[in-house]
Amino acid sequence: MLIVLLIVLIVVVLLFVWDFSPKKIDWGVTFSQEYAQNELGLDWQKTYLAILDDLRVDHLRLSAYWNYNQPSPDTYNFSGLDWQVSEASKRGTKIILAVGRKLPRWPECHDPAWIKNLATEEVQQHQLQFIETVIKRYRGIPNITYWQVENEPFLKFFGECPPLDKNFLKKEIRLVKSLDSRPILITDSGELSTWLPAAFSGGKILGTTLYRVVYNPRFGYFHWFLPPSFYYFKALLVKTFSPTSKVIVAELQAESWHKQNTTLDKMSLEEHFASMSPRQFQKNISFARRAGFDEIYLWGVEWWYFLKEYRQYDFYWQAAKKLW
Repeated sequence: MLIVLLIVLIVVVLLFVWDFSPKKIDWGVTFSQEYAQNELGLDWQKTYLAILDDLRVDHLRLSAYWNYNQPSPDTYNFSGLDWQVSEASKRGTKIILAVGRKLPRWPECHDPAWIKNLATEEVQQHQLQFIETVIKRYRGIPNITYWQVENEPFLKFFGECPPLDKNFLKKEIRLVKSLDSRPILITDSGELSTWLPAAFSGGKILGTTLYRVVYNPRFGYFHWFLPPSFYYFKALLVKTFSPTSKVIVAELQAESWHKQNTTLDKMSLEEHFASMSPRQFQKNISFARRAGFDEIYLWGVEWWYFLKEYRQYDFYWQAAKKLW
């Protein structure tokens, strides 16, 4: 019995300390024009160019926000997204382009005002038309690597969104597949999901989130105890037993978590450090590397730039620079 317990203890220890780091990692960031401009008050174009030319990021995840790009039923405005894609293309930067109703950044569902009083069936029809317009517009861009369809569609309790319609999600995926042959990325929560619904939803690539410190109004700051091996073996199982061929980190926590009733631009450095201290920033990067992922997109590049420009604190910007 003692030997069995000893073996179990050794295995548990190994699961926490084992390093699955790949030889090469493609690091990227998620950028949101809407978040940079409306939440942090940044000059979003200046921020974006700094990401490309100062950080020299070579992998980007961008979003085709419905409210920005179709402000009325008969009017499209792709000027902002066209510019982002064009500037990235000039530099050979690889792009994940997210399409759908639920996309990165709060409130998750970026609905145009004009769909508010429409029936569900009408909204879905307009949504499919918008997705088709986006894919057709950008499918000639060779540096787009994946189409992401929706963002964490199976995470039910986060975001201001209607309940998931699984059949409609399948329609979206089939539509994108019919328009272009590039792989489809489906994202899911790394800590709050089995990944199985996402893995069997029709995409070839699965993107996980990876968070280490989160905030809850009832419990305060919570530190996840999961080891790197949790993500490594979870990804291995998914790739072995589902149609998913690759698992990436679509969202690695590299930004502080704001408390209830406040926003990041209003928080002090001390408040930021409660969930994303310089040490935690480095630990998260090391953790994702040790979990064995070879494609990792950091979350929070707009925040790094905000702190650098408005708080004269550039640790995160300079530390991230070393990744590229």
